[in-house]
Amino acid sequence: MATTTKQDYYELLGVSRKAAQKEIRQAYRKLARKYQPDLNPGDKSSEEKFKQVQEAYDVLSDAKKRQMYDQFGFETPGSGGMPSGPEDGDVHFDFGGFDFGGGAGQAGGATSFRDLFSQFFRGGGAAVEAPSHAEAGSSLEYQIEISFWEAVRGTVKKLTISRLDTCTDCHGTGTVGQPQTCAACGGTGQVTQTSGKMRFNLTCPQCGGTGRTQNICRLCGGGGRVRRADTIEVRIPAGVQTGSRVRVAGRGNAGTGGESPGDLYIITDVQPHPFFDRRGDDIYTTVPITVTEAALGSKIEVPTIDGRSLLRVPPGTNSGQKLRLREKGVPSVRNPKLRGDQYVELQVMVPKPVDERVRELLKELEKIAPEDPRKDIFERAKS
Repeated sequence: MATTTKQDYYELLGVSRKAAQKEIRQAYRKLARKYQPDLNPGDKSSEEKFKQVQEAYDVLSDAKKRQMYDQFGFETPGSGGMPSGPEDGDVHFDFGGFDFGGGAGQAGGATSFRDLFSQFFRGGGAAVEAPSHAEAGSSLEYQIEISFWEAVRGTVKKLTISRLDTCTDCHGTGTVGQPQTCAACGGTGQVTQTSGKMRFNLTCPQCGGTGRTQNICRLCGGGGRVRRADTIEVRIPAGVQTGSRVRVAGRGNAGTGGESPGDLYIITDVQPHPFFDRRGDDIYTTVPITVTEAALGSKIEVPTIDGRSLLRVPPGTNSGQKLRLREKGVPSVRNPKLRGDQYVELQVMVPKPVDERVRELLKELEKIAPEDPRKDIFERAKS
């Protein structure tokens, strides 16, 4: 019996030979949706490709069949030296008289390993087993830009995100219609294949051992989920910073098989303010004062995120000195009852001697209260 050359199952699905079952399943679902005959009416090439993909998945999704395929493949040397006798599970081996080759010229109508596999996987069509593997939905992350004041006071943002949502046609099952008895196994979930002295009792590749088949949902292609644009309102709490993560429970990708959806995480990017310099929950500002205010002391009004606030400047204040306004900073995002502080750096503004009277007063001040602010500078430089 002559056989035709087939493409490697791993190549058909576009996965590596070490691919995990999850990767194989995802690749199959993607290709099954692409080549689904119902979605490509009259396209013989798509129908044939769908059958090939179905056949590859039926083998690689079953641990025993995949192990045999990995070991023997389509073309394998003859049976000489192969072990005989029962193996574990439902597969019984007696390799006597069984040809593992795939070439022409096989004796006496012997069946090749490749032919045996191909007998199991003819057909395909739209009838498939209901997805048995359920998995929780994955989480999503979106970064948004907010202003300084939105971060300080909190805000509500309306966002449109793209997410995988539960298919409305199949309600996430991937299949539609009432389950039918599998025609391949008669509802037993097992099929038996005999060739010479070798007998296979295998899980039915058509229904996956369930004994029941259903039709693939056309809307989601069997995946149970469809991509949709979702518009939601997200509350951004007061106190967030650049890099803060705001969690919106259950608004990530939907799960499959009834599993819970993932979460949505909003990553905030806070824009700087031209006057208020935020460092954690504290605010830093620079406020100018006159020489008189610095020398004699004064009470001045300074801007805070709450509005105007009174600040007492002690006598003899030098330029660069920092004063603290308690609890005038940003509310803590973790505990809104706590707030940071505001630190005010005072910058003494020296008057410009543009008027002769000002020049005379400054000279008189120098005579009355002579002072050398650099008298110790060289001694300190030597130490």
